[in-house]
Amino acid sequence: MLVRLFILTTLVILVQSHSYHLGECPTVEPVPEFDMSKFLGKWYVIQKTSTSSRCLTYNFTATSASNEYDLEQVSEHPILGLASVDNKYHYTGHLTVPSADTPAKMVVKFPLSIAGTASYTVFFTDYTTYGAVFTCQKLLNIGHRQSATILSREKNLDKVYLDKIKGKLSAFGIDPYDLSRIDQSECPSEGDPPKVDININSETFSTKSIAGAVRKAGEKLGDGVEIVAEEAKKLYNTVSSKSKDKEELIENQERNQVEWLP
Repeated sequence: MLVRLFILTTLVILVQSHSYHLGECPTVEPVPEFDMSKFLGKWYVIQKTSTSSRCLTYNFTATSASNEYDLEQVSEHPILGLASVDNKYHYTGHLTVPSADTPAKMVVKFPLSIAGTASYTVFFTDYTTYGAVFTCQKLLNIGHRQSATILSREKNLDKVYLDKIKGKLSAFGIDPYDLSRIDQSECPSEGDPPKVDININSETFSTKSIAGAVRKAGEKLGDGVEIVAEEAKKLYNTVSSKSKDKEELIENQERNQVEWLP
């Protein structure tokens, strides 16, 4: 049980929350004439659908491929037995633009996303002050899970922008009251190395890398690290192979807070 709690705490909480709904994803209009080159760089997450993370930031970077980008999410979250220890979780996904005609309408893929890709739409931004993103992923043709994110270039965002963004969400049929405030106060500076630093991306989610991440987290588990890593892989494979009906899917996801979607 301790092993499973550790894995759920150190891996599953990396990914940010969302809400579950029946039916199709809502229609969200992308920013017209969107310029991704102006949207790149670091953003502070001011509010996001149902999350307990703090000091959450996004960093969008261009890749060598045309119309493809990386998104690194960095956050803090207490982990089992180390709640008072400074820690950082790095979780990197990949964004692609299916149609050059609508560059603000993208598709995202994260390593721990069991259901595959999700839509990723930038629906409001001025590039220099605020940004707003909506993500949605279908679930077994019975429903979807969604997440809205309000971004700022600074650690705070004026209420006038928050109101405008929430007004757009309401117009799209999305409840703005689902959003949680992100604590950006007393966050460590970029120059301060964390005591726990865990990275999850397309290349690092392996038995060996998980073992290394756990060992670097303070060698709290000693020689049992490899066992923990194997349990992580088994747990992930078990979850990804299960087929759930409509009620089980939504009820279990909401109860257990299993956060696979960014």
